[in-house]
Amino acid sequence: MTFADLGLPLPLTQALNAEGFLHPFPIQALAIPHALSGRDVLGRGPTGSGKTFTFGLPIISALMKGFSRPKAPRSVILVPTRELAVQVRSRLEPFAAAAGQRILEVVGGVKISHNIRSLARPVDILVATPGRAQDLVRQRLITLDDVCVVTLDEADQMADMGFLPQVTSLLKRMPQDTQYLLFSATLDGDVKILVDRFMHNPVEHATTPAKANLDTTTHYLVAVSDGADRRNLVVALAQNSTRAIMFVRTKYAVDRLTHTLLKAGVAAVGLHGNKGQFSRTSALEDFVSGTACVLVATDIAARGIDISDVELVVHIDIPAEHKAYIHRAGRTARAGSAGTVVTLAFDDAVEDALTLLEKAGVKPLQLSSEQLLEKIALKKGRR
Repeated sequence: MTFADLGLPLPLTQALNAEGFLHPFPIQALAIPHALSGRDVLGRGPTGSGKTFTFGLPIISALMKGFSRPKAPRSVILVPTRELAVQVRSRLEPFAAAAGQRILEVVGGVKISHNIRSLARPVDILVATPGRAQDLVRQRLITLDDVCVVTLDEADQMADMGFLPQVTSLLKRMPQDTQYLLFSATLDGDVKILVDRFMHNPVEHATTPAKANLDTTTHYLVAVSDGADRRNLVVALAQNSTRAIMFVRTKYAVDRLTHTLLKAGVAAVGLHGNKGQFSRTSALEDFVSGTACVLVATDIAARGIDISDVELVVHIDIPAEHKAYIHRAGRTARAGSAGTVVTLAFDDAVEDALTLLEKAGVKPLQLSSEQLLEKIALKKGRR
């Protein structure tokens, strides 16, 4: 099957071919025809399964008729984080341009005056974090009266991060006949509230169950005796990795561990919500380019960000629930490549960690610190 077989207009299929995208991913093949027909779509699939094209290409297709006014986008894509907003805009921009459309991101952490200048020209597709979108609406800097398609990407994370009131407020301002495209790792809880309230007879497509990847990922659980033991192991893992993401619970822990790794000679960068947009963008760029080999992050980086060739994920702090484990672990072993996920647990927390991993569909190999480092070193030697 090709993208042309899905019913996409010629300018889009030509642009896809020019970029080397010939065949749709499974969720794209399933959901794009329904979205093109105007149906509301519920999609569930992991990051990297092609969700951005699944909603983005039908949006661009729908907007090829008509025109946009200044401050009045015809499509809004709501995302939970600044990084995901940048990623969605950059992925869709070449195809929007091929259709003569303008796509703009508006996110918190950027001076609103920049948004005001950008919105002075017509914008077809607005990619926004909920808080910034709500600010723009409240200040009457944008109107949602012309919106015909709205997308909620990573909807469960938006609910988990407390954005549901802002999202609900924004959706209430959308025209009654707006088409909804909602994508989420899970479709329960607060997400189901949004579905029941706003969507009209949606068709649902799911590509995978909410379980961790067991085919190409090796999962280890390592008991550590105290903070010093854990810190020494983390430094050793970082020194033996070429591209690793290490997750901690707090912003303070991100800064502290990044400093520790830099002192140990590891090129590390940190990512958390208190950093300014320039710092966050710079950190991701350094990690993607290979200038930095370790990214230390809170869960803000666990969702939506698609970074290739991550060989190692380390849960320095055990995630709060199994879904967070799945999303963190999903940063490695992408597109069929191999990856390693390591969970560190203090001696008295090992049983709790095993219970959490079991819920995620994982039965980890339990190793000592010495055994783990030996395995990591062997893998590095084989590359």
